[in-house]
Amino acid sequence: MPRVEPLPIPRLTTRVDRQWKVPGSKSITNRALLLAALAEGTSVLENVLTSDDTEHMRTCLGQLGIPISDGAPGQVIVQGGRSRLRPSPSPLYVGNSGTTVRFLTALATLVPGSTTLIGDAAMAKRPLADLVDGLRSLGVAIDCATGAPPLTVHGGQLAGGRIAMRGDRSSQYFSALLLVAAHAQADLHIEVVGSLVSRPYVEMTARMVRDFGGSIDTSASGFAAHRATAYRARSYWVEPDASSASYPFALAAAGGHRLVVPRLDASSLQGDYHLVDMLERMGAVVEREATFTAVSGPGVGRLRGIEADFGDISDTVMTVAAIAPLCTTPVMLTGIGNIRIKETDRLLATVTELDRLGCTVSCGEDWLRIEPGTPRPATVHCYHDHRMAMSFSVLGAIHGGVTIEDPSCTAKTYPGFWDDLGSLYPAAPW
Repeated sequence: MPRVEPLPIPRLTTRVDRQWKVPGSKSITNRALLLAALAEGTSVLENVLTSDDTEHMRTCLGQLGIPISDGAPGQVIVQGGRSRLRPSPSPLYVGNSGTTVRFLTALATLVPGSTTLIGDAAMAKRPLADLVDGLRSLGVAIDCATGAPPLTVHGGQLAGGRIAMRGDRSSQYFSALLLVAAHAQADLHIEVVGSLVSRPYVEMTARMVRDFGGSIDTSASGFAAHRATAYRARSYWVEPDASSASYPFALAAAGGHRLVVPRLDASSLQGDYHLVDMLERMGAVVEREATFTAVSGPGVGRLRGIEADFGDISDTVMTVAAIAPLCTTPVMLTGIGNIRIKETDRLLATVTELDRLGCTVSCGEDWLRIEPGTPRPATVHCYHDHRMAMSFSVLGAIHGGVTIEDPSCTAKTYPGFWDDLGSLYPAAPW
């Protein structure tokens, strides 16, 4: 059952050495669902994440004419093919799922007729203008009055060609185009203007497109997606979510535990896996094996601070920020300006909640600095952001005194998070 009341997080007083089975990756699940929808034939997806974000993607694809059904536990069967696509008689509701709205905006260019996408109140503030402008430059007619949802795409075909897009806002704009570009009328070349944030997510997209039979060339300056007759249906296994794994890894590192995430290893598609490299620099021990990754911590209050560019792993900024006050020296995270346009302004939210906890923190447009200190008891406001809730729960489990105001928001990407965290305690904590 969803937890809707504020949830106190008690301090975990005994050392833990055990597995934490993280669910399938949200980023990979939503990419795999879309690729399978465009692949001719039947695809079987394994270890699929079931969460608010992935359910929005699945429901919307169903509205566009793609039959999707459940198989065995964790298994989803997709009857795909571009020829199945048809306009939905009602708007596609994407909630506050960034991958869903951006990926489906691109997919809608292939749907004959008009497709309208709408979201919740938070989604109406999330920028989409760079993607919309990029599609318009390719000849797509799009109604989008505010540069954010709602929007209507008048689709049927996507011209290839050459476009340039800013890289400093969201990697999802590039992934959206690359996911559907094989079905364009010609090759698509995308030039990155400036630096590209979260580049590993676009590299993930390119690798998955290749897995389904597409062809994408990558370079420092951009991407070239080659036209193909169709993607190939296939079986596809979704690896555990590296962003979600950041919470047990951080808990182990800062709390003096050893936590093992099975089936997540150094060959991961996900850039956020490299958080373990940062934790290692801070003094944690990382075991990188073929079938698991484990992190062990030196003990509470023994991690060193770090100064590092988190531009490629920005979804883990709050994870590190939450444990930063427990480090022996300051933590300085740079290259993170794009987190201001996520589910909430994550930079402002993090600073506000650390201040509420009595921590010394400062920030600029793209950096965050946290000083060592002793957090005081407080209720952390989550701003309906799943990563705020999960990140600060780690601080609570290590230090105590943290109450999570809106625990139900973790359903966005990790519905079972509170059960998994609670299982670490000798007696049920809630």
